[in-house]
Amino acid sequence: MDIIGALQVSLAQLVGPSAIFYALLAIGLNLHFGYAGLLNFGQIGFALLGGYGVGIMTITYEQPLWLGIIVGLAAAGLLALVLGIPTLRLRADYLAIVTIAASEILRLVFRSTASDGVTGSTNGLFGFADPFTRLSPFDSAKQYDFAGVKFYGDDLWAMVVGWSLVLVLCGFVYLLTHSPWGRVLKAVREDEDAARSLGKNVFVYKMQALVLGGMIGGLGGVFNALQTKSINPDFYSTAQTFFAFGALILGGAATVFGPVVGAMLFWFLLSIPDVLLRQAAAGPDPLIPMTEQQVGATRFVLLGILIAVLMIFRPQGLLGNKREVQLDAK
Repeated sequence: MDIIGALQVSLAQLVGPSAIFYALLAIGLNLHFGYAGLLNFGQIGFALLGGYGVGIMTITYEQPLWLGIIVGLAAAGLLALVLGIPTLRLRADYLAIVTIAASEILRLVFRSTASDGVTGSTNGLFGFADPFTRLSPFDSAKQYDFAGVKFYGDDLWAMVVGWSLVLVLCGFVYLLTHSPWGRVLKAVREDEDAARSLGKNVFVYKMQALVLGGMIGGLGGVFNALQTKSINPDFYSTAQTFFAFGALILGGAATVFGPVVGAMLFWFLLSIPDVLLRQAAAGPDPLIPMTEQQVGATRFVLLGILIAVLMIFRPQGLLGNKREVQLDAK
């Protein structure tokens, strides 16, 4: 088997656009779950609105790309308000149920044939990313090689923009969580009644965290739409939220860089067994008799086992503090 080739492919996933997308989702989830104790199982719904905000405004209504980005982020923030108002005064599981249901409802509505004139239905939308691509200093058709790790020009441009966004958001989260607002948010996570007894409006702090994290998730959807140059409703499935949660758990909740490290490791660890198993299953006399579908499922099984073992021996994740994850979600 080609171990060097497998490592090169996996390193491309480690820093590639997929890692950036899930890092953005996980940063938003970190504000929700890690710092505020909110269980949001529908983060992909915020990403859907971010991506479709760009596509609908630029393709359907022929508006500038920058306006589509603003509309997408505003729609994600509005969704957080709509979901938070009836649920944030209740137990944590109500928010979890409402968010996962809302994300699936949005996916089905946007793929419905009734919305074909606006959303493109099951075909989705494409052809809106040209203004973003034209800003690239890299040749779209050229493949750039970094010690055997190769990227096309468009992907390299998306990575430069994406990782810059991730670093800015990490700095933003650091400033927020080390401010008086962040300290109150942690107090709300630890004990709502104690925070309320000190005169803090728990509902308002939760809502602010939900809106901010949701808009960061919407920014992830904007990035994914511009990087892939297309939007398809079937991509925005519930599984994507749990991939982002897996990244957050790997890196460590309630840490600034935990979601980023977790997203990078998530795709690196998912890629290595995929490449090696496909090599072992290839050819007329394979070492392992597996189909492509079985290989695709097996890599998730192996990663799931790794995360389960991590939860047993280091539940706070790689960068986390154990006390930070012992929250009292009420």
